[in-house]
Amino acid sequence: MDLDLNFLAQDRFAALVGVRLVQVEPGHAVARLELEDKHLNAAGVVQGGAIFTLADFAFAAASNSHGRLALAINCSIDFFTSPRGRALTAEAKEVHRSPKLASYNVDIHDEGGEICARFTGTVYRKKDRVAL
Repeated sequence: MDLDLNFLAQDRFAALVGVRLVQVEPGHAVARLELEDKHLNAAGVVQGGAIFTLADFAFAAASNSHGRLALAINCSIDFFTSPRGRALTAEAKEVHRSPKLASYNVDIHDEGGEICARFTGTVYRKKDRVAL
């Protein structure tokens, strides 16, 4: 079965949060989130789920960039510091890819370029095709 659609444009949750794809090429993707008050938690810092969503979208873009449907089977995130500034950038890089599995690191940086978090994820690569 071919998925004949612009796959990443169908991610309604990322769009709702405000995540924007900046760059995608095989095994690599960059996504950006302009921070608003709605992204803050009760402590006044960026909510972890917003950071995770940004990283997850970059991960999805990088892992599907080869044109085969890739679905997460495991992922985790480590938070290092509270982001500063009004925007976050996530850069996903492929670490390993085989016919069925692939692994990625996603670094999340604040406006000043400081790394705030690292997301790691593994996908299962199906035979279905996707169009980015």
